[in-house]
Amino acid sequence: MSELSRAGFGRIAVGVDGSPAACIALRWAISEAAVTGDTVLAVIAWQYPISVGTFGWAPMPMDDGNDPESLAEKTLAEAVSDAVWPGCTSLIEQRVVAGNAPAVLVEVSQHAKLLVVGSRGHGTFVDALLGSVSQHCAHHANCPVVIVRGDPPH
Repeated sequence: MSELSRAGFGRIAVGVDGSPAACIALRWAISEAAVTGDTVLAVIAWQYPISVGTFGWAPMPMDDGNDPESLAEKTLAEAVSDAVWPGCTSLIEQRVVAGNAPAVLVEVSQHAKLLVVGSRGHGTFVDALLGSVSQHCAHHANCPVVIVRGDPPH
């Protein structure tokens, strides 16, 4: 049984990447869990950066001295800390998973009551109506998906 398949029903899964849209989605999921009594499963996916190799076009992992897993852990912890308000009673689990974000979130959705994502994250096409991750989740998730839109509070 994989780490992700231990998550049971009664969980609201939310994708986190440190972007303003993901932070809004996390706050929404925590608010929803406060009403429903569900647990929030905050998930961040990470991958080693890929660079074009010198031997043709084969992707090669970059070793730039940064640890992407540690960075993901820090990003997730900060996002959860920022999203929780005084008196919040929602139970929040944090999971850092190696893999492609859309694939990780679809896997998480197999064992979640609801999947929450922001409308735009750290994507390439800033003007896209929906981000590629949220669009992928909307089409492939195994549970209802909430795509939270909006500007972060100032």
